[in-house]
Amino acid sequence: MKTLWICPAAALLLTASPVYADTTETAGTAVAIALPLTAAGIAAYKHDWNGVIDLGLTTIATVGTAYALKQIVKERRPDGSDFQSFPSDTSALASSGSSFLWARYGWQYGLPAFAASSFVSYSRVEAKKHHWYDTAASTVLAIGYSAIFTPRFSKYRIYSSLDTSPDGAVLRLTYNY
Repeated sequence: MKTLWICPAAALLLTASPVYADTTETAGTAVAIALPLTAAGIAAYKHDWNGVIDLGLTTIATVGTAYALKQIVKERRPDGSDFQSFPSDTSALASSGSSFLWARYGWQYGLPAFAASSFVSYSRVEAKKHHWYDTAASTVLAIGYSAIFTPRFSKYRIYSSLDTSPDGAVLRLTYNY
């Protein structure tokens, strides 16, 4: 049941050809937008509000860095339309959602999301908007920021504090469940 949302993207990946490049590109863009929204929905369903914040940080950092690099690195797109090929901001958006899901909830959520973000990368290359390494760089950015901003989800939280006073020290351990 967890992977039903990935099926349309997988079906398009298997049937895509150059004739359907426009359809594939449109589907890839839709999946790129859906991935972080789906990740936010999963976090909200789990009442993981810290996860929603972590996803926001990961997404803003990934897409922001991709956009900044796009302004600095002037590489021509494969279709020759402009010099904003590196890195792919669409793939960055998709990869931010999939890398968050993998880092936060494990491979069970991350693997289907990674397949969806791979479809987004495929769609960008197939549409001749990016080279394969443009999309790979976006994925690496997302994985890096996810490693920085996204701790593993735990239903149980243990907090500790050490308070000192002139009479000694007190160690406090508390937990939420």
